[in-house]
Amino acid sequence: MSVRVTALILGLSASLTLLAAGAPAADEAETADLLIKLLKVGRKVVSEHQPLINDASKGNKGFTQDFLASQVIERFRQQTKIDLSRPNGVPSASILLSLLEAEKEVVDEAQPVINKQGVGFKGFLPAVFARKAGEKFYRKTGIRLKLTGTEYRYPGNKPDEFEAEVLRMFADPRHPKGQPYSKATMVGGKPVLRVMDPEYVTPTCLTCHGTPKGERDITGMKKEGWKEGDLAGAISLTMPLK
Repeated sequence: MSVRVTALILGLSASLTLLAAGAPAADEAETADLLIKLLKVGRKVVSEHQPLINDASKGNKGFTQDFLASQVIERFRQQTKIDLSRPNGVPSASILLSLLEAEKEVVDEAQPVINKQGVGFKGFLPAVFARKAGEKFYRKTGIRLKLTGTEYRYPGNKPDEFEAEVLRMFADPRHPKGQPYSKATMVGGKPVLRVMDPEYVTPTCLTCHGTPKGERDITGMKKEGWKEGDLAGAISLTMPLK
């Protein structure tokens, strides 16, 4: 079991007074960790292919839902040893495949934009892909996957009270960098698992979010002035518990 999953389980077990303790908690924490990994893998594929997507000289880019799926399946297998092309025997396979299907649908719906010749910047950014995939996945499963941060751009990424509190904790230098936070709690009178996975600024983030602060980026938004290694925000997951 990975260090990440162990940390999630320990964080979850500290608040299990709301729930029955035991194996189900560990299973749900591991599923949450895998879902976050799968979303990150899809987003990274989109990020790496931004030059192709924004190539104005090409029409059909070949960046299809099937291409995305092949890339995601292989990279996810390398990370987790789970092969989503052969999901038999994987306890969380149906949920993981629902997220993969949501990611494919986002790319498929964006084909007219991606393949539009004569246009450079398409606006099909990694963050847009992740947001739309999360929204589709929620409609399929009732599990919410959301990008959030204190300096959010899209209104739907605004942190709620729980997320804002955890983001403050992540920003505290005493919190171990990269360590996720999980809690079993009640939302709307129903038990849920909430997980926050911190994200930090990488070189690819700086094009839109770097310096000089206030300058307009390629999207027309003002740069935040982030530096590599700064806390960028988190992936937030809310999963109903049985």
